[in-house]
Amino acid sequence: MQFTIEPSSNGTTIVRPHGRLNMVTAASLKEVVTNAIAEGSSQLVVDLADVEFMDSSGLGALVSGLKSARHAGGDLRIASATEQVRMVLKLTNLDRVLTMHDSVEEARAAASSPAL
Repeated sequence: MQFTIEPSSNGTTIVRPHGRLNMVTAASLKEVVTNAIAEGSSQLVVDLADVEFMDSSGLGALVSGLKSARHAGGDLRIASATEQVRMVLKLTNLDRVLTMHDSVEEARAAASSPAL
């Protein structure tokens, strides 16, 4: 799995995984998120537009990233999830835990606005 990491001017880091997010690649996502947080970016958007498949290990990596981001005082949001990924999130009820947005721009704007 390949990752594109894009820091933005408002302090939100965009993480773009490409490929299959499964038990083989989930550890890589965890590492990318952990490194971004260690470098001072606790506001993260994971752009799932290029993730063609995700299993429970991928879900675990996202939840782990969410916990790490919140522990650092930030948040992790999901953007542009494919139908397969949305279905997995809904079937596991993790769509209630992981905030999903239709686009990176929408997620970035939500991440930079103050919490209610």
